Amino acid sequence: MRNSASIAGHPLHPMLISFPIGWWVLSLICDVFMLFKGKGMWDIFALYTMAGGILAALIAALPGFVDLFTMKPSQVKRIGIWHMGINLLVTVLYVIDFLWRRHGGATTGPILLSVVAVLLLAVSGWLGGEMVYVHGAAVETGGERNS
Repeated sequence: MRNSASIAGHPLHPMLISFPIGWWVLSLICDVFMLFKGKGMWDIFALYTMAGGILAALIAALPGFVDLFTMKPSQVKRIGIWHMGINLLVTVLYVIDFLWRRHGGATTGPILLSVVAVLLLAVSGWLGGEMVYVHGAAVETGGERNS
């Protein structure tokens, strides 16, 4: 099952998803440091890494949309729709979290919202892994490539 959004046969979406995941997890790590060390730089780092994750997620979503909407109707596509829906929800939660922090700082509410978003991100990642490792989405079959 090859996907449409690729460069030299390598799918773009899996290449790009590490950026929003990394930024958002780092944002939560900054929150944990802030809880122990106090505000100062940690709440600012959390805000900026959150913003980076939002931008990276929007960029990673583009090839993901192309891949999903060029798939034929199947169980894999249904999983992909759930994967997409959860990722969109996570992105919206982070936009809300970002705006909340800009106006009120990193308090308990925004930090809990980040925890929920990271947990949902883990569920979405599991679904993405299900698509690739169980169903072979975006996996090229039919022999090895020549170098």
